[in-house]
Amino acid sequence: MANIEERVENLIKEKIEEIGYELYDVEYIKEGRNYFLRIFIDKQEGIDLNDCEKVNNAIDDFLDEADYIKEQYFLEVSSPGIERILRKDKHLEQNIGKEIKIKLFKKDENKNKEYQGILEEFNNETIKLKDKITIERKNIAQIKTIYNW
Repeated sequence: MANIEERVENLIKEKIEEIGYELYDVEYIKEGRNYFLRIFIDKQEGIDLNDCEKVNNAIDDFLDEADYIKEQYFLEVSSPGIERILRKDKHLEQNIGKEIKIKLFKKDENKNKEYQGILEEFNNETIKLKDKITIERKNIAQIKTIYNW
């Protein structure tokens, strides 16, 4: 599925930028019996429903013409939200020095399944938090930002 995500991202990125938005992420996922293509957009002032509709209208025909996805799917355009999932290196780079939460696939040798802390650095193999905690990326199920209300 990652290949579809990359192909869709390459297809729509420029179109989305032309109309004044940043393409934050693309997710193609099966939930139950349905497939979803989720396009996450952003801009400095934030995203509202009109922004989502504008982007949806700009890319819908584009996606149909490319015909990358053979299954029937639902197209969803939305904001990545305040607490954002960090799936790409560019997302991690933008959040160095900020608080994140890491969820692991299973408990580690310390019997922890979650870690929270300040993102210090990362590379292809590991994520480092400020408290001298190093986590192998292959063990990470999800990384997201934390917004302190």
